[in-house]
Amino acid sequence: MPENSFLAALQTITSGGVALGDLLNMATGLTEAGQPALARQLYKVWIKFNPDHPQLYVANFNCSGLDTQVGDEAAAIEGLNAAIAQNPDFMPAYINLGGALDRTGRPDQAIDTWKAALARSVPVTGEGVGYAITALKQIVRVLSDNHRSGAAEIAVRQCLDLNPQQRDVVEQFIALRLAQCSWPVVAPWGQVDRKTLMNGIHPLSIGVYTDDPLLQLASADRYVKSAVDDQLESETDRRDAQIDLQGRRMRVGYVSSDLRDHAIGYLMAELFELHHKSEVEVFAYYCGPPSTSPLNARIKSAVEHWTDIRGMSDDQAARQIAADGIDILVDVNGHTRDARLGVFARRPAPIQVNWLGFPGSMGSPFHQYIIADEWIVPPGSELYYSERVARLPCYQSNDRKRIIAPERPTRAEVGLPDDAFVFCCFNGTHKVSRFTFMRWLEILKRVPDSVLWLLDNSIETNAHLGDMAEQNGVARTRLVFAPKIQNAQHLARYPLADLFLDTAPYGAHTTASDALWMAVPVLTLSGRGFPSRVCGSLVRAAGLPELVCDRPEDYVERAVALGHDRATVEAYKARLEAGRDTCLLFDTEKLVGALEGLYRGMCEEHPRGATPRADLLGLDAYLAVGIDHDHEAQEMLAKADYHGFYRAQLTRRHMARPIPPDSRLWTAEVIAAVEKPAVVPIQREQLRAPPRKRQAAA
Repeated sequence: MPENSFLAALQTITSGGVALGDLLNMATGLTEAGQPALARQLYKVWIKFNPDHPQLYVANFNCSGLDTQVGDEAAAIEGLNAAIAQNPDFMPAYINLGGALDRTGRPDQAIDTWKAALARSVPVTGEGVGYAITALKQIVRVLSDNHRSGAAEIAVRQCLDLNPQQRDVVEQFIALRLAQCSWPVVAPWGQVDRKTLMNGIHPLSIGVYTDDPLLQLASADRYVKSAVDDQLESETDRRDAQIDLQGRRMRVGYVSSDLRDHAIGYLMAELFELHHKSEVEVFAYYCGPPSTSPLNARIKSAVEHWTDIRGMSDDQAARQIAADGIDILVDVNGHTRDARLGVFARRPAPIQVNWLGFPGSMGSPFHQYIIADEWIVPPGSELYYSERVARLPCYQSNDRKRIIAPERPTRAEVGLPDDAFVFCCFNGTHKVSRFTFMRWLEILKRVPDSVLWLLDNSIETNAHLGDMAEQNGVARTRLVFAPKIQNAQHLARYPLADLFLDTAPYGAHTTASDALWMAVPVLTLSGRGFPSRVCGSLVRAAGLPELVCDRPEDYVERAVALGHDRATVEAYKARLEAGRDTCLLFDTEKLVGALEGLYRGMCEEHPRGATPRADLLGLDAYLAVGIDHDHEAQEMLAKADYHGFYRAQLTRRHMARPIPPDSRLWTAEVIAAVEKPAVVPIQREQLRAPPRKRQAAA
């Protein structure tokens, strides 16, 4: 709208000659023309001259959106309050007002506002229920962000009562149950049944919930199908782009939201510094929250090209990556928070790799490789992954420049008894399964002069764990909670522990490396799936393979034995201290060289047409089998014949509804054996009575 027209519109408004509909059209035109401030001015003048208009609340509501757009949250809040006063049943105003209050640091007022909306008599229509669900989701978000998991879970249940088929809300429900150590985690109620909850578990939570790698793969496949349009067509599809490295370096791009003060940032910082710039041109595509941390700055200075794609759409980000001519695009998020799955779905690089951020298969058609090592994916376990497995000497990179606070606290200063044997576990509480906690309690019972040092959580979760301990014959005072502190101070307190007890089925990753770096031995239990085997890889690479167990009972017995054998524990600590500069785990130069070797191999395979295709056949049947099993009644990690279990369940399903053969357990040979009758049919001739013998004459 030209300036003269804008002034004319203002004059018409002041004379009372502009209807609300015309105002909306004019304001929309200005906003679309990039002039939201002028649109906002039109609204404010109209509001001033139409104080008795029956739909004044609409103008106040729209104007508040422009207030927010230009950064005037106070005016937005004032306008939304006015809209609610003019029409107390106008639900969108409550939704936006809560958001504005939260953005301005008033979360409790925001929650009260959304609750006030829910208290209104909402019409039972799709729109009315939709507003109620939106209000509940906002309440859950704010409560979760403020670590009020119990209250958040109540709101999640209310949200699912309105519509149980909300996968994102089911994901939140399970995540909240895991974080609170609320067992059983999958707890159906009312119209929300067990199958609905199991179908909605996020791939990351499945790895925490059970050591069932076939279910983990099938769940990832299901998640990708729901998250990405399978008919997606992209102008940036470069899957068939040629890779010719004659006269140039490999172009490798890393997509991550965690190149900052985050576990992944700590693992990767030195890797970026050690990449051989003569052979690899490194690009970082950052999709995380704004960061000014020293670690973020360090990573930025180490890579040659840094692009922030957080504000870009998937199409825009894919166009940028394609324009950069990336040969290998590495997904360092996988199925984690702030991931950009849609970017990879557009295939902006001919080779796309899953590494480090997500411990498991992506289950997607557009990730061709997964990087692991011989322990995490031993030969024969490739069937648990849709990608081709590429192996490093040790899977996890590490930063040997970790900053450690110079002040080392005493046990008394952190609330630990001086003379106790201190077991510790600084994994997040979401990794603590009921089976793991029961094993810990057995260990504490059998090592009477011991305590368990855990990472602090909410007051409710700490109390719940204390109650569980007492109910099982262990004094709650033997659980000591360590407050969350800066990483440098956290590392400095590690040596106060004697032995780190890992969780299962999702073990310690960065946390294990931190413990081993600080010379604290780690006892771990390796299962079958990726998340349950990472810690075993790290402990072995640090030089303590005898601390990697493969049966739950061995884990308990080894912990008890070490709890009574301080001399051996001290010997382990000395071995870690002495080998820190030479062991495989912290040989970052070797890892970088091996990683670049994998990249070169991938680039050499591509021109020959040898780049792999994802194997995603038949996963619906595996998903159904995995979902039907009660993983909290019977621990899958402890099941001896895992493949036999799946074949038996697949056989039952095949008899009712035939399953086509795939490349995993359900092959054509297995189907033939299943369908072959157990008893050979009797031929008709065999049913005739044999002829009688004639008796000899007398």
